[in-house]
Amino acid sequence: MTQHSPIRIVVGLGNPGSRYARTRHNAGFWFVDRLARRYGGVFREERRFLGETAQIELEGSRVLLLKPATFMNRSGNSVRSLTAYLKIPPEAVLVAHDELDLPAGVARLKRNGGPGGHNGLKDVIAHLGRDFFRLRLGVSHPGHQNQVIDYVLQRADPDDERAIEDAVERAADVLPVLIAHGDQRAMTRLHTPSASESSAPDGDD
Repeated sequence: MTQHSPIRIVVGLGNPGSRYARTRHNAGFWFVDRLARRYGGVFREERRFLGETAQIELEGSRVLLLKPATFMNRSGNSVRSLTAYLKIPPEAVLVAHDELDLPAGVARLKRNGGPGGHNGLKDVIAHLGRDFFRLRLGVSHPGHQNQVIDYVLQRADPDDERAIEDAVERAADVLPVLIAHGDQRAMTRLHTPSASESSAPDGDD
């Protein structure tokens, strides 16, 4: 796997508002919020980008964080507005999102691919194409497709919530590696299983 353009934008997918703040579907927001807290970024409303942005510095590079305010299914409008304004190519974008096909507590990096049934990713792909990085934050699956909508819009049980937060923390640890050393080293570090997730599937799209 080759190294691509350094990451310049990190997008967290989620739904705006306190009603959704701690739901599984907002795991992407958890990630960018964690980055902002860790590196001193402050989110501010940016109406021209249809969301909130914060700026941080990692490995000597400026990185913008984005939380679309368009609700999940229209996330692509916000992402496209920011990337087009800054003339940033898709391969310099990382999109963090919840992933039903991974157990809670597992995080995976990948580049390219389809939406895997995720409507937020589907809309980003419609506006940006497929050639961007994804951070897939496992939230587990409820077991039946007709339970998915209610499931992702609910708060996880305490054990799963702690596991998701742990995955967010590990992914935040790896982001500087991705920026400084490229995708292969970052993936190797993030995907090396701990004892608790040694049997977790990759769950590729």
